[in-house]
Amino acid sequence: MTCSTKRISAGLAAAALAFAFSAAPSMAADKLKYFTWSGYELPEFNQSFNTAHPDAVETTTFGDDDDAFSKVKAGFHPDLAHPCYDKIARWNKEGLLQPIDTARIKNWDAIFPIFRNLPDLKAGDGKVWMVPWDWGNTSILYRSDIVKDPEQSWNLLWDKKYAGKIATIDAVHDTPVVAALLAGVSPFDMTPEEMDKVAAKLREQRPLLSSYTTDMTSVEQALSSGELVAAMTWNASATSLRKQGVPVEFMKPKEGMLTWACGFVLLKDSANVDLAYDFINSRLEAASGQHLIQSYGYGASTKAAFDLVSKEELKTLQLPADPEEVLKETVFTGPMKQNDELAKMFEKVKAGG
Repeated sequence: MTCSTKRISAGLAAAALAFAFSAAPSMAADKLKYFTWSGYELPEFNQSFNTAHPDAVETTTFGDDDDAFSKVKAGFHPDLAHPCYDKIARWNKEGLLQPIDTARIKNWDAIFPIFRNLPDLKAGDGKVWMVPWDWGNTSILYRSDIVKDPEQSWNLLWDKKYAGKIATIDAVHDTPVVAALLAGVSPFDMTPEEMDKVAAKLREQRPLLSSYTTDMTSVEQALSSGELVAAMTWNASATSLRKQGVPVEFMKPKEGMLTWACGFVLLKDSANVDLAYDFINSRLEAASGQHLIQSYGYGASTKAAFDLVSKEELKTLQLPADPEEVLKETVFTGPMKQNDELAKMFEKVKAGG
């Protein structure tokens, strides 16, 4: 993606946000305002909700949950949002959330314990700050017919041989985390000296990149055409390109894939709390999780969803049915103590500093 294209996209996004802010007061009070990643608004994910409440969801999408946090903090007022676990403490610190009563979540006990028991989820007896719904991996997707037998390492995204044909994710909890791993630094708690090491690693990568982006559709198109030969992506891109017959591999780097978990949070000033609970319950039904697995290659938070998908299909998707098995071999993206400082440093590096 060119710089001019990114500026145009940013302008369109800003215009869309301005519209969302201005439209919010006029939205029907009985419609759930849902703020989520692009692609997560599909009606197949909440069929029972749609049956009970036809045309009752107003969806606004974001490209990254740092962006989502900034917009909510700035005054956008959804009822329900869909950030990832590593950001929950940050949302909480700003007083943006209200606790979710697990007694009202029908399938709460069906959620894998490893996600139910994440430390920053706890909000008191029987209360949580987030209901986990999806999880997956971040890794390198590469053209296996062009990049032959590469070392299984994140270093591929720093390989000068592929300069101009590499892309990485424009998010502080992705590319800087990988740079930290390669620099031998903990991504989640670092000293100023260690952050300097991460910055140096990012500067080493910058001139080799085609783009920093969260636009996975453009990344997939560029990988398909050969404009890109390797890119940092999520499971869904691997699933999509394989379905198209594009020869790609989703790498298992020796330093570890990144594993993330996301879910639903209830905003403090939500005007539609009952609808929010109905929506979350619909999303936790097995058929919803099945659709998530089969459409995007992401993991659902409940075993019941995995039980509806064959072992053969899960193998093709490189998705073990037990998230604990995945986490033994990957790096779980948890809260980052220096998130704000790291974000500022990353912006400086991207700008050429």
